[in-house]
Amino acid sequence: MCLREKKTQDIVSYDIKKREDNMLCPYCSHEESKVIDKRNAEGAIRRRRECLKCTKRFNTREHVERAELRVIKKDGLRENFDREKIRIGVLKACEKRPVSDEVIEKMVTKIEEKVRKQGDEIKTTYIGELVSKELKKTDKIAYIRFASVYKDFTDLDDFKKEIRGLMQK
Repeated sequence: MCLREKKTQDIVSYDIKKREDNMLCPYCSHEESKVIDKRNAEGAIRRRRECLKCTKRFNTREHVERAELRVIKKDGLRENFDREKIRIGVLKACEKRPVSDEVIEKMVTKIEEKVRKQGDEIKTTYIGELVSKELKKTDKIAYIRFASVYKDFTDLDDFKKEIRGLMQK
């Protein structure tokens, strides 16, 4: 099984190709650790580990790598789907807003699940609409920030039009 672990707080990032590959302790680089706790969390497995050498604890989060999904860009070029691009876009939109990392992660996971249900190839416009919809439900200011880039606002009238649309609903 091929797993990818994501980095959050003191959670360490690893790519595991085979079961016999060892993880290194982020503190002392020792190869051996024991799992203290294991939980399912947002489509991933969260493991609390303890290094057998320095006894410090750290978290890992494992995600199953899925089949290749291709994204069709506006210019017609195709590239592999990259969940991280969605996460970065949402993070930028939510910067200095009262939106927790947990809410952002749930949002990105929900968007990715909807995208994967659409098939092997998906247009970036569809992904942009999904992001817009989720941000609009979560934080209106973050939505306006994202929309200004996604819809390529050129002047204040574009902002006014979008804000009026939000206020009428």
